[in-house]
Amino acid sequence: MINEYLPQKVDWDRVDVVLLDMDGTLLDLAYDTHFWTEHLPYRYAQHSEITIEESREFLAPIFENTYGTLDWYCVDYWSSRLGMDIQSLKRETAHRVAWLAGAQTFLSGVRQAGKPLWLVTNAHPKSLSVKLEQTGLDSHLDQMMTSHELGYPKEDAHFWPLFVEQQAIAPERALFVDDNLNVLKAAKTFGIGQCVAVSRPESNRPARVLEDDGWPIVEELSELLAGL
Repeated sequence: MINEYLPQKVDWDRVDVVLLDMDGTLLDLAYDTHFWTEHLPYRYAQHSEITIEESREFLAPIFENTYGTLDWYCVDYWSSRLGMDIQSLKRETAHRVAWLAGAQTFLSGVRQAGKPLWLVTNAHPKSLSVKLEQTGLDSHLDQMMTSHELGYPKEDAHFWPLFVEQQAIAPERALFVDDNLNVLKAAKTFGIGQCVAVSRPESNRPARVLEDDGWPIVEELSELLAGL
């Protein structure tokens, strides 16, 4: 059994469906960090004929005001707000899209165990398409859902009741894994049965020190296979 030496972090007997975040859980968040902190400021500076420093100063308050909202994740919002084709800009750096260590091993193990695998992501469909083109992630999954289909990001309390009702799942029998603590808190508060936090969403940075909020913490998904 893969990772049999690791302590069991999930009660697999109480899991009927596995819900997974994408960026920072399955895929390396380093791609997104590079895009928003390096590539977009550089390209916006070119577009607006300003310095990169001026570009960063312009973008910073917009980032701050939209963080945690659906607009933060929305390619169409950013394209309209900045007057640029954000999806095309994302494709310029698509070669940086990569799996996180242990993610494919985890997907294979859960697949072999016969547990349904669902992607539940805040990524906009246009961002999602870029990631799927690079990774073939969809071939590992049974279903995919973006929060844009429901009109609320996953960290919003409105998301989870709508999601569970639409997908007709038993929340207490679901396992949900994400790197965003605000999202995890919303899911746990609603009643998702088991929630797990990913502490190392970016491969080029060390694991984050996370407070114990009552859920297991892993650096990579393959740690969850113990006991499956």
